[in-house]
Formats: sequence, C-alpha cells, structure tokens
Amino acid sequence: MKIQLGWLIAVSMGVSVLGGQNANDTPEAHIALAKTAAGDDYRNLFNFLCAVPGARGGGQRGAPGGAPGAAAAPGTPGGGQRQGPPDRSTWYAEPVKVFDDLYFLGQTEYSVWAVTTSEGIIVVDTIFDYSVEEEVAGGLKKLGLDPATIKYAVVTHAHPDHHGGAKFLQDRYGTQVFMSAADWDFLDRTSGTKPKRDMVATDGQRLALGGTTLTLYVTPGHTPGTLSLLIPVKDNGKPHLAALWGGTGLNPDRDSLQTYIRSAERFTDIVRQAGADIILSNHTDWDQSKVNLPLLAKRAPSRDNPYDNPYIVGNQGVRRYLTVAEECATSRLMRLN
Repeated sequence: MKIQLGWLIAVSMGVSVLGGQNANDTPEAHIALAKTAAGDDYRNLFNFLCAVPGARGGGQRGAPGGAPGAAAAPGTPGGGQRQGPPDRSTWYAEPVKVFDDLYFLGQTEYSVWAVTTSEGIIVVDTIFDYSVEEEVAGGLKKLGLDPATIKYAVVTHAHPDHHGGAKFLQDRYGTQVFMSAADWDFLDRTSGTKPKRDMVATDGQRLALGGTTLTLYVTPGHTPGTLSLLIPVKDNGKPHLAALWGGTGLNPDRDSLQTYIRSAERFTDIVRQAGADIILSNHTDWDQSKVNLPLLAKRAPSRDNPYDNPYIVGNQGVRRYLTVAEECATSRLMRLN
C-alpha cells in the first residue's frame, strides 16, 4: 500500500494531545491516523504499538523491547532469572550485507547494525550476552570482517536485548561503549550482565570514524535516555541516510508517554530536515527486516517499492514510521486521561 501526501494532510489536521483537544480528538482518531501512516509497510509496528492496553498481559517497564503489556522475559528487570541461554534454534540468524558499509548481525528478533569504515567498525546495539559472540563476532568473520576492529558500540537503550553483549565486546576487543547519561544511571539500578560505565553520549553528538560520521540524539520515552541515530550509508556507491528510532515500545505511565511523543515529534523534524530515506529498527519486526533481509539476496525491486534496495523507503516512508509511533503513543496517553 503506497501512502501519498494525503496522510500528511490528515496528520496536520489532528490536534496534539500535548497541546490541547477538540471534540473530534479521540484515541480512536489517533489510531486511525497511525493505521493510515502504517499502510502495509509498517503493519507489525502498528499492531504492536496501538494494541489496547491490557490485551497482552502485565506491562513490565523492563521487558525486552518495552512491549506494551508484555511480561518481562526471564533474566530481565521485572522477571525471574534466566536458566541458561535459550536453544540456538530459537534465535540464530545469518549475517547479511545490507549496504556497501552496513551489515545486519542480529538475531531473529533483535538487530545489531555494523557500520564499516576505513578505520574500524561501529556497531549499534549488542543483543544478549548469550548470543553476542556467535552473532556479532562470528557474523563479522563470516562476512570477511575482523571483530577485533570494533572500535565503538552505541547502545540505544538500557535493556538487556540491546546492552547485554556490550561487556563481551569491551572485554574481548576493547570496544568503547556509548550510552546516554540517563541510561547509564538506569543501567546501574539493574542486575545481570552489563558493561562497565564508559562513554557518555550527548544530544546531537557526532561520532566520527574513518570518514563516516554518525549523529546521536537523546530521544527519551522508551527509557530515560534512549538514543536515536542518523547513519550515512552507501548503496552501490550512492549515498543515502538511515534513521534509527532507538526505543519503540510504550510504557504505561503518563510522563513517559508525554516524553515519548515529544521525542517522536522532534526526531521526525530531524529526519525531515536531514532527508533520511532509510528507516532502521533494533527489532526485526518493526522495519520489515524479516522481509527485507531475504530480499537482498535477489536485489530485485518489488511492485510497491521502486528502489533496488528494499530498505530505501524515501523520506516520506521514514516519517510515516515515526508517525505510527507518535500517534499510537498519543492514543495511549489519551486513554490514560
């Protein structure tokens, strides 16, 4: 389903719950806006974020991914202790070259993105402690790359499905780990495998390595100091710009939801001005990685996507993704009100 400029007009006619309401401004109206923005491209994201609260269970803030209503997984904040790693068959995924200088190294459900440069590698997120060695270190080796050259790891937020492998990278390769100050503090209050406090990422920080510069933005809401990024990449030599929304799931409290909405609005404006034309997630369901990664083997354009690489969705496609997040959060906040 291709969404044209009409969805932007529809969104502009809505009234933000942060700025006031009118008689027609209802949770259902915001869900409708989110559904329109999602189209077929981001249906999984819409279903995940716009689910009616309580439909999924306990609503643990510490659940991996911050799922609305999702119970905390064993071994995570809010849950019991994990009794050893899950069976490999339930999580292993092959590494994939996505762009000239961007690689997927994640699990079936969780993503690690590796940016290669002339002076080393930057990884975004580090998945779990039990999977990082095989998926990240082993994945790079399968792709002919050296994991010892991982200079930096940017952890988008302090949940174990994203920070759990960072300690391994610190200990094995001397990788410097970036996290926001608020999420380092959040991490200090948790248990389990975690990296030692390292580099503090600041809002708007430019992380440069080997001629490539990532820009980090503090976009709280999912966690107190979630990081979102702009990542320049090349596809067959042609430059593109990827936006990664660092924390997707919604928390059940009013303050977090209000903060999330403001962050989504701000990051939408950032990607609009920057001209980002690729959307990435750290969960494979939300950015269609489960569909896109197999397609990359063929590199054939689909009927609904005129681009050769399925991850290239255009700036409007990136903003539609963020609109789904913002509108679902607004609907959730209005239900609290």
